[in-house]
Amino acid sequence: MPRYLISFNDGAMDHIPAEEIPQVGREAHAVIQEAVNAGVFVYGTGLERQQATIVGTDGVVTDGPFPETKEVIGGFVVLDVASHDEALKWAAKIAASCRCAQEVREVMPDPETEAMLRAAGRS
Repeated sequence: MPRYLISFNDGAMDHIPAEEIPQVGREAHAVIQEAVNAGVFVYGTGLERQQATIVGTDGVVTDGPFPETKEVIGGFVVLDVASHDEALKWAAKIAASCRCAQEVREVMPDPETEAMLRAAGRS
């Protein structure tokens, strides 16, 4: 089955009042539990709000995307579902629980990496 990355940008939840954050967390975890129970959850988490660090192909380390860039990922989930339409349905549930829009992208399969994981007993 294809895998999908469902993500939201850093700052997308800034509109939520602090007193509502615990409820948003419970609602988001309920959707994740639903995905776990459905057997489609692979992995997901929020990312610490910080500037990223870039490591170049030559090993040089530089400061990464600057905070004013709206393209910094704030959190994500990876799901293993049968179709793009199914991924969109999960994204709608996640969007409602997190109270922010979600971006949906299909993850490219990598048979060689999958074979490595199977050989290591990790898939």
